[in-house]
Amino acid sequence: MERDHAEDHYISRVGWLRAAVLGANDGIVSTAALIVGVAAASGRAEVLLAGMAGLAAGALSMAAGEYVSVSSQADTEAADIARERLEIGADPEGELRALAGIYERRGVPPDLAQQVAVALHKSDALAAHVRDELGISEQSEARPLVAAIASALTFAVGAALPLATAALVPEDAISFWVTVLSLIFLAGLGAVGARAGGAPIGRAVVRVTFWGAVAMAVTALVGTLFGAVV
Repeated sequence: MERDHAEDHYISRVGWLRAAVLGANDGIVSTAALIVGVAAASGRAEVLLAGMAGLAAGALSMAAGEYVSVSSQADTEAADIARERLEIGADPEGELRALAGIYERRGVPPDLAQQVAVALHKSDALAAHVRDELGISEQSEARPLVAAIASALTFAVGAALPLATAALVPEDAISFWVTVLSLIFLAGLGAVGARAGGAPIGRAVVRVTFWGAVAMAVTALVGTLFGAVV
């Protein structure tokens, strides 16, 4: 007796992984940069207040931004699907030929491409066109709520790391320890994100850590030069 062949591909995680990595990265970088900038001109109390405000505002902003942007993608996908449904109803033969043409361009012999297109049209014409003509699949379709929740939660977790560091280390060394440990946190995030997505770990770690360091360095410089909260 044959068993169903099931595979867990990395693409199935794209709906939440992108938002999660973006949220955690932004949480660490923006909060650490804010703390470093404020610490250059203020004390621990001001640093923690600014950090907590940044965590709350950032998490809500990330959730709202992800929801709005991914909703726009979902609306576009829904509009394309509705248009495809109308086109199939208005010209089923033309859409059948278009589907067969797609398979031919992918290397399927013309006769076989026609047979496949006919079989899929009989089964579920719209699903076939959505998948093969529009390129929309169940794994990659837009999920606004999932993206918003993942982004908000991971932002809060990411922001809590440099905030906790600022609360625990000596006051006169806040900038140093927040910078050092935040870079370590970013390196860890890069490794975890790469592993979850099946990407090369070294490249991800370098990319995430480098740009995080740039952001924190610029913010600290501004705070030092102007003696102001940025």
